[in-house]
Amino acid sequence: MDVGFQHFATRVPDRVALVDPAGNEWSRGELAALVNRLARGLRGAGLAPGDVLAIIAPNCAEFVAAFLAGRQAGLLIVPINWHLAEDEIAFVLRDSEARVIVTHADLGTGMLDAIRRHRAHADLLLSIGEAPGYTTLSGFAAPHDAAPIQGPVTGRMMAYTSATTGRPKAVKLPPRDRMELLEQIARINASLGMFPEDNNVHLCASMLYHSAPLGGAEVALDLGHCVVLVGNGQPEQLLELIERHRVTTTFLVPAMFVRLLKLPDDVRRRWSTASLRFVLHGAAPCPPEVKRRMIEWWGEVIWESYGATESHGTLVSTAEWLRRPGTVGKAMSGSEVRILDESGREVPPLTIGRVYLRQRLGERFEYKGDPEKTRASYRGELVSVGDLGYLDADGYLFLAGRDNDLIISSGMNIYAAEIELVLQQHPLVRDCAVLAEPHELLGEVPKAFVELEAGAVASPALSAELLRFMNGKLAAMKLPKRIVYVERIPRDPNGKLFKWCLRDEVAAEVIGAV
Repeated sequence: MDVGFQHFATRVPDRVALVDPAGNEWSRGELAALVNRLARGLRGAGLAPGDVLAIIAPNCAEFVAAFLAGRQAGLLIVPINWHLAEDEIAFVLRDSEARVIVTHADLGTGMLDAIRRHRAHADLLLSIGEAPGYTTLSGFAAPHDAAPIQGPVTGRMMAYTSATTGRPKAVKLPPRDRMELLEQIARINASLGMFPEDNNVHLCASMLYHSAPLGGAEVALDLGHCVVLVGNGQPEQLLELIERHRVTTTFLVPAMFVRLLKLPDDVRRRWSTASLRFVLHGAAPCPPEVKRRMIEWWGEVIWESYGATESHGTLVSTAEWLRRPGTVGKAMSGSEVRILDESGREVPPLTIGRVYLRQRLGERFEYKGDPEKTRASYRGELVSVGDLGYLDADGYLFLAGRDNDLIISSGMNIYAAEIELVLQQHPLVRDCAVLAEPHELLGEVPKAFVELEAGAVASPALSAELLRFMNGKLAAMKLPKRIVYVERIPRDPNGKLFKWCLRDEVAAEVIGAV
């Protein structure tokens, strides 16, 4: 199968490959020329396959070009969230041993100076736009030949986990033959009805520094699809982009579903979403009622996936989900899902245990610099990231939370995710999280952190209303014993929750506890 960004750029160079957040169009030929010059520049600067390139930049065409150039040069590419604190960015730069850093002048003098101070192993600093102390990306690329580097091994993303419980870890994938990997990914997408070119347009609806949006853009370009990048990702802007570019595929997180559904009816009716063929969501639990409303609006184009940076695992279509509300699907082709107890024995259907996956691409990852954590994640060829769930009799997976989210109250297991899914459905709740709180008599009880919609005011009366709303939907023992109102529930842009930030209520910006 003829696939890969370079293949399509050579075959039809004038076709649009990328639309940046400002609306500027980049042809395949233009983007490929920058990619190839950058790749040759990186090699000329002494970078070798397996070295690390870090990218700290907002969504832009040059971010994509730097990623593709690093891939062509055989490098490991580390996208870094530029919203992180200085110490957090410094940790990733040091831990990844990045030898080159690509950043953006728009991040401002303070951030750029901090990156230079914490460059650690990097001896090459490149900026998108003019920045003191940096070489411009365009100037660095300009002297080099625009022909691609020929080589069998492709570079890979080395994403850092989102650090929901502490310091992040780099997920390092093994080197792969370039064409073998591309053809394998193309076959997987073809099995889902997504073929090369075929008038497809992919909307990258979130930040490229997260592995799912960046991976989605990468696959789209390798299939010859046009990629449209968002800037701030406001809900009405997404609808406008879908209609204007006749978007066919996108990846969205449940939080964006909620924001889209809260738009006034007349705004939602203003934009056509009829071009959509395949909308994938994942990265966080989606309340069933939210998903039902999205299906009623957009139709049977909504698919859900479950997995992690370490391993992909399940997929479910709209029709399957409607027959089994709440499921995250069955094992993808080439993958496997099993539920094991603490001793590693497989448990019967409908029994909660730890979720283990077999990587669909047949790869074994490692946590960079942490062989102990790597070993602890595996049982044979199966890997777990700590999620809990069960399989029904037909092999459909239902999640119950993470093992560190388990609340044991008077000997009974309570799963935080179950409470969160109910609480999120209240119209005044913008977001929420549930943690265990020590209790002298019961051991642990649920405690809810709630971010309210604009205009709602924390009060004892509101807490009573929330408890009434949950009562009847949840057993009495699952009702939160305390509700804490916060300015913001800390999540990354793809919806992954940083629960460790909430354990200290002072750090959590508490505005009231009832």
